Amino acid sequence: MSAPKIDIPLFKVGLPPRDVLMPRLEEILYSGQISEGAPVADFEREFGKFVGSPHVLSFYSGTAALHTALVLADVGPGDEVISTAMTAEPTNMAILQAGAKIVWADVDPANGNLTAQSIAEKITERTRAIMVVHYGGIPAPIADIRRVAKGIPVIEDAAHALGARYDGKVLGSHSEFVMFSLQAIKHMTTVDGGMLACNMAKDMEGLLAQGRKFRWFGIDRAAPRTEVDVASIGYKYHMNNVTATIGLVQLAYIEQLIERHIANGKFFDQALQGIPGVSLCGWEQRAEPSYWFYTVLVEDRNHFERHLAAHGIAASQAHKRNDQHSVFAESSCPLPGLDAFYDKMIHIPCGWWISDEQRQSIVDVIRKGW
Repeated sequence: MSAPKIDIPLFKVGLPPRDVLMPRLEEILYSGQISEGAPVADFEREFGKFVGSPHVLSFYSGTAALHTALVLADVGPGDEVISTAMTAEPTNMAILQAGAKIVWADVDPANGNLTAQSIAEKITERTRAIMVVHYGGIPAPIADIRRVAKGIPVIEDAAHALGARYDGKVLGSHSEFVMFSLQAIKHMTTVDGGMLACNMAKDMEGLLAQGRKFRWFGIDRAAPRTEVDVASIGYKYHMNNVTATIGLVQLAYIEQLIERHIANGKFFDQALQGIPGVSLCGWEQRAEPSYWFYTVLVEDRNHFERHLAAHGIAASQAHKRNDQHSVFAESSCPLPGLDAFYDKMIHIPCGWWISDEQRQSIVDVIRKGW
């Protein structure tokens, strides 16, 4: 038997209008310089304005940006990084790439985000950073987390949360490092890519220079190639002019795209209340989600997913809890909050491609029961 036809996908790639994007791409593709150059620097500056942080480094992936953030936070072998198992695998792969040990903290069963109390319980003298994911676009309790961190660098993985706000400010300047993913199906894409907002209090120019060398084999690209001394390890993590150009064009449209995610999410916040077998996520008042997808907590999740699929609506858990992977087995520990969240959570579409009619249809299908 063939699988049901899905008419309303959970994810969809968003690109600017063809007649705007293609001339800019053609110009850069035939400019003679398609690797890292002025468009990359321009994109870093303009993206920084959007997220409220003047110091942004670009990368070819969000994972590369997270790895760099850990290195800039002086995380290395033998150190511990407190993190969450409720995320995509790259969040925690980056910690292993830095040579550190992952220490799981537990999540709030109401939304899948780390709690400050659980983080506080896991801090030791070996803790060098705290990795915080804003799951599904719901901001984690940053103020409380920073309070218990007591100066330990906080790295926000905002891959799901471009445009989300906390305490009235767009995510990007609340912590020492904030990573944004520009992978294909995120709020904003450059085909692939990542951005790292750096807000460390120490020497910012030195920090940025270190980051730029780390993303290019340990080499200072501004210096003559034959005159540099490579003194530390580096990687090929840089962004190129082609993806940066896509990003520059995207910035002209991203606010209205995110606004549609938010409008659909707020619609579901109201329309899905009171349905038997469905509980909605909750978060603190100062958090304003950007709803990358919409998370619901449901009874009999398998039947719920099949019910929606039978009506052409995609639904998925999207992520496997990371503590179930062998590569992270060393960090295994009880996580009752995650158990409660993971047993019931599932995501439904609420992106820019969902029309008013479609979002009402999603609600109607759920109300029918499964």
